[in-house]
Amino acid sequence: MMSAKGVLLLLLAFAPIAIIGSSGHAVAEPVRVGAEHCVVNVAPGDPLNLRVGPGTGHRVVTRLPYATCGLTVMDTCRGNWCPVEDGHHAGWLHRRYIAAVSRPTHCLSPLTQPQAVALRAWPSDGSRVLARLVPRSCGIALLPYQVEGWQKVRQGGWEGWVRLSDLLFFDG
Repeated sequence: MMSAKGVLLLLLAFAPIAIIGSSGHAVAEPVRVGAEHCVVNVAPGDPLNLRVGPGTGHRVVTRLPYATCGLTVMDTCRGNWCPVEDGHHAGWLHRRYIAAVSRPTHCLSPLTQPQAVALRAWPSDGSRVLARLVPRSCGIALLPYQVEGWQKVRQGGWEGWVRLSDLLFFDG
């Protein structure tokens, strides 16, 4: 029998994962002015058009591939179109194709099993291990990507994939 505190810890731990969803499409935090966003909901071979103005009738400034992060929403969106910058270009993107990166406030629970979570280059057990996240590791941001039981995260300068079954978060 689990204590009330244990149940609360589990609910808090899995809430961030529930935000992301498991359909393969991003269901992330809403668009946030000033926050980092990533390109989502486009096919890997079909880049997203960054446009001069808010609408498909405007000239394309550049094309952004799926999984491009580092996009900052600069001001309030106009309907479904948001003004963004990527450090090189400024323009407009449709909000369906961007998702906010979570704030880096997540920590691995001290109850995490296994004792060190492998951060991998790709969502596969056979992929190269980039780093190991130990229990109580904090400053973890959830990126808006989840693939077949894997979640993409960023922590301590590393960005990679961890098994959902290895994650047990609490807010730090």
